[in-house]
Amino acid sequence: MAPRRLAPRLLTALMTAALACAAGAQQEDRLPDLGSSANALISPQEAQDYGAAMLHQMRALDLVVDDPLLDDYINDLGFRLAANSDKPKDHFAFFVVKDPEINAFAAPGGYIAVNSGLITITRNESELAGVIAHEIGHITQNHLERAFEDSKKDAPLMALVLLGAIAAGAGGHAGDAPIAVLAGGQSLIAQKSINFTRHDEIEADRVGIQTLARAGFDPNAMASFFERLEEVTSADAGGIQTPSLLQSHPVTTERISDAKSRAGALIAAQKLRPAPTSMNKSQWEKITAPMPFVKDPSVLTAAATTPGQLDTYSLMRERARVLADDAPKQVIYYASNLKDQYGFDTPATRYGYALALTRSGRGTQAIEQLQPLLQAHSDNLILKLAMADARLQAGQRAAALAMYDELTTQSPRNRAVALAYADALVAKGDKAQATQAANLLRPLLDNADEPEIYSAYARASEKAGDSVRAQEAFADASYYSGRPFDAMEQLKRMLKRTDLDYYARVRIQARITELTPLVMELHKRRISTDDNPDGQQQPGQQNQLCGERLCFGAG
Repeated sequence: MAPRRLAPRLLTALMTAALACAAGAQQEDRLPDLGSSANALISPQEAQDYGAAMLHQMRALDLVVDDPLLDDYINDLGFRLAANSDKPKDHFAFFVVKDPEINAFAAPGGYIAVNSGLITITRNESELAGVIAHEIGHITQNHLERAFEDSKKDAPLMALVLLGAIAAGAGGHAGDAPIAVLAGGQSLIAQKSINFTRHDEIEADRVGIQTLARAGFDPNAMASFFERLEEVTSADAGGIQTPSLLQSHPVTTERISDAKSRAGALIAAQKLRPAPTSMNKSQWEKITAPMPFVKDPSVLTAAATTPGQLDTYSLMRERARVLADDAPKQVIYYASNLKDQYGFDTPATRYGYALALTRSGRGTQAIEQLQPLLQAHSDNLILKLAMADARLQAGQRAAALAMYDELTTQSPRNRAVALAYADALVAKGDKAQATQAANLLRPLLDNADEPEIYSAYARASEKAGDSVRAQEAFADASYYSGRPFDAMEQLKRMLKRTDLDYYARVRIQARITELTPLVMELHKRRISTDDNPDGQQQPGQQNQLCGERLCFGAG
């Protein structure tokens, strides 16, 4: 059999990649001496801009669980931890990714993503908090910037590896030879990356455990969670795929032992420290301001949840399970486990079952599941909102609207309640109800970045007869959904309207001015987005366009 040559497409790709790496290496020579400060690579504002753009693009790909209740919960938990980190004044944002993989990751600008699969596999809130605290540690210790700085040093090595693979293919060697050369070179770089990662992981563990303890969670939770994951996948006897969290955050016995030792030391130190009656100046300056959820530091381990007890964490875990997956599939999951699995029947799983039933168009059955829960927990807003949703789906619109109205009175400006109530008013309501819905949603637009809020407000305003506000909101929804070019075109078309008053025209022009630099930058870099007509970034273009700035997202 004649020896195979590299396919032209692969050869071209390898040559392009080699040139790109070489360009990166040449560019590195022109960079100023950064010293040991990773922050010199990117400004905090640039990092936040990248993180926000990443989140918008993930929303455009339907990768984010945009649910007000779940979003509020994960951000409340995240900010509780961030307030007790080494950098409480830094920018942070937390969101849930629609992915069953057990994983979490940190991005520039303090953006931290938690997969729905990770939330559902945790057994208590301290385990979930431990993972988030670990990712906060990556942010506060500048690991992302360090990783970028370190990766630039591998550009000449990777260029040689790729050129070697090209030479092997062009010289008529067997088809597997260039791939072997490429794999060998990549393994060298991968090993360097792993060594670098292990150091960062241990550092993030240590910082995260301290954050965990300061926030009043069990500092042993991080080690126990990773240990449990390692035990499940260590033998791989059942063909279980290693969770993404362990691939990107390699766990070793030494790392687990170090985490346990540090947690034990923190617990011992906290027990010896007298519990203060109030915070002194040095304490509250370090962790911003006293907050009602801060616990006595001498009491680090909360009591385990007992059967029949209802807590927000358990409800949100089941909510994440349902919202991130196919609802009819989840109905089968809950029904079968409630029937066959001992100990599965809890208030949280009954709530998850009801939620899945409502989303599957079976509101009457959902009501049956929720009624006993509400009898035992009559003041629980999450359960009452679920009941209102179930009644609306079951055709009991008047009863549902009454419940929504009561919840709005109890919790004004609650995003989950306002959105559900507004959608119910607009769906089968008249102009007056649509106006009521718009008035409910308008206060939520301040500093909001969830496209659902803008879309709901746009629908309400449109039905209420305010087409100008509706079009503005639709444009904002497009922007926050990762479609900035569509948003810009919508705003420009609005300026052609002859019925705009002075204030509306000023608002629209200000929004165009705000979006113009972003759109021009995307045009310049030819970054690919769904609505970018020039979104065909050429190979190697990243190095040419980024200049001396840190480019996380280009390419």
